[in-house]
Amino acid sequence: MNVIDISHLSFAYDKEFILEDINLAVGKHDFLAIIGPNGGGKSTLLKLILGIYKPKSGTVRVLGKEPSKEISHIGYVPQNTNINIDFPIKVIEVVMMGHVGGKRPLFGYGKDEKACAMGALAQVGMEAYAEYKIGSLSGGQRQRVMIARALCAHPSILILDEPTSSIDVAGQRDIYELLKTLAKQITIIVVSHDISVILEYANKVAHINRTLSYHDISNKEATFHTHHPKGHFCEVELLQMLGSDDYQSCNIEKTPKWRSKK
Repeated sequence: MNVIDISHLSFAYDKEFILEDINLAVGKHDFLAIIGPNGGGKSTLLKLILGIYKPKSGTVRVLGKEPSKEISHIGYVPQNTNINIDFPIKVIEVVMMGHVGGKRPLFGYGKDEKACAMGALAQVGMEAYAEYKIGSLSGGQRQRVMIARALCAHPSILILDEPTSSIDVAGQRDIYELLKTLAKQITIIVVSHDISVILEYANKVAHINRTLSYHDISNKEATFHTHHPKGHFCEVELLQMLGSDDYQSCNIEKTPKWRSKK
């Protein structure tokens, strides 16, 4: 059974189409990377999966139902997780905010909530930092805490929007290694510009620029040529495979075709 089924989905702001005739199936334990140019519709697609937006046409199904009915099964880590680092809140308190319902009990969290939060921190290798102030952590450590907060709801699907945008290369790889491990238990969907890094971890990839191109990259040796002793995969090969002519190089920040026509 697919955890997400999207069929002939189109979405527009007023009369301007952002997504058109999108078809996508995401299976249990998939690690799906969503790539594409800025303004191409990546974040919009996430909001449709989360039930924040409604399709203009077509359908989105999460675990066989409308997204709003299954939102408790989705963990979400937004692109901007920057917080006031001077605010005196502990890591364990940040993670407990992830409990379904999102409201702190009048007399604080109970033992069960704290145990759940500690379990989530253990999953991301941050249990030793439970009593630290969130502002004392590095960017990569804070991102792990935000992932733990999302895991507190025991999701079947974890969605992350640019989870490594402000983290150094070593930290990026640590995050993706963590997500690869989590994919053994739940479905992972990541929007990212870090193509050359994420291709080493994802098993499916979708390129979005108003329309969607999709490819299974589970067998990377058969899919890509390697250009590095450690098996670096060239993103240009991927873009050619997906039929994308949006780029003349590996830079995916260029203006999408549908905007350049104005």
